[in-house]
Amino acid sequence: MAAELTPLAISVLALLKEEPMHAYEMYQLLVKRHHHWLVKVRPGSLYHTVERLARQNYVRATGTERAGNRPERTTYELTPEGDAALTRRVETGIEEYVHEYPLFPVVLSEAHNLQPEDAVLRFRRRIAGLDNWVTEIDEALADAEARQVPQVYWIGGTYLLTQLTAERDWLTTTIERIESKDLEWQPKTQ
Repeated sequence: MAAELTPLAISVLALLKEEPMHAYEMYQLLVKRHHHWLVKVRPGSLYHTVERLARQNYVRATGTERAGNRPERTTYELTPEGDAALTRRVETGIEEYVHEYPLFPVVLSEAHNLQPEDAVLRFRRRIAGLDNWVTEIDEALADAEARQVPQVYWIGGTYLLTQLTAERDWLTTTIERIESKDLEWQPKTQ
């Protein structure tokens, strides 16, 4: 059985389902479409992912071209095996909950080690960052809607917006609870 598709591999296969393209074009499209908010996208990791997908027979090279002084660029297309793998991964990714291990809940669980004023200060800084993300995503979604991009193509952005907004609102409430002493905060001292 082949290795599970990473989020970046899913994105690559989905792009190649649209049309054949070279890796740099994939990178540009992922950034232009703001998929770098959903998937960690770096040129090196993208090239590595494309090479791995080619070894798995999920994509195949269709040709190499050179334009001017630019390096050679290999164009790839999706294979039937890659299309089937993409479909299976989307199906299972939607229906099966997988517990992930993000950093924030871990450090949040240890925030009691900070003085309450320090924790509140850091929560406020995080809220400011979340506000920036929410604004950026709101603008990108409004732009997609204005360009009449069907909502089904940016549903991941609406999910991310909902998630970030919920975190921001939860942190705001937590700050209020700390400041009102509703949430007792007693940091451990050494």
